[in-house]
Amino acid sequence: MPEIHIKVSSVEGKAVTIHGNDIDTDQIIPARFMKCVTFDGLGEYVFHDVRYDENGNLKGHPFDDERYADAGIMIVNSNFGCGSSREHAPQALARYGIRGIIGESYAEIFAGNCTSMGIPAVTLPASDIKQLVAAVEKDPGMTVRIDLANGAVIAGPNRYHFEIPAAFKKSLIDGSWDSTAVLLENLDAVERTAASLPYLNGFRRAG
Repeated sequence: MPEIHIKVSSVEGKAVTIHGNDIDTDQIIPARFMKCVTFDGLGEYVFHDVRYDENGNLKGHPFDDERYADAGIMIVNSNFGCGSSREHAPQALARYGIRGIIGESYAEIFAGNCTSMGIPAVTLPASDIKQLVAAVEKDPGMTVRIDLANGAVIAGPNRYHFEIPAAFKKSLIDGSWDSTAVLLENLDAVERTAASLPYLNGFRRAG
């Protein structure tokens, strides 16, 4: 069977800068918007309470800045995605259009959830983040690239070496982050295993 999973060797696009440390998952997607059967539509509510006031008026969040329209890369500070382990946070970001994140650090579960969705969440030192943010805000139209294969973030003439857990990097590059696709590629093995399980194959209780 041909490979059907998506290998993520690089992600590129315009970038949007989000300032602030300890931005938690409740800021990313408030709990009241999580009463859904699927994740479809969550992108509409990403950062809702810091984007809108109590009257529904925009407050000037970067996601609503025309300079960053259609940005697919997000640049953040430290401990991004802390708080609850809700998968809805990266799901909302992905449905908004974010395909890669560059930050100083992340909550471990948030970074793992991103990886399981094929979204690389890489880290740079604070000094590099500061320089990268300044470059993007000076030229919002520049292309920022997360080159997983070569371990680099490339923005204009600047190149930065990022960090990412080896297991995350491997799963993104070889496509094994997509667990559903991995199962579909190995249906014969799944069926053999299922056939060997007594509770799936005519199980009869002794006596």
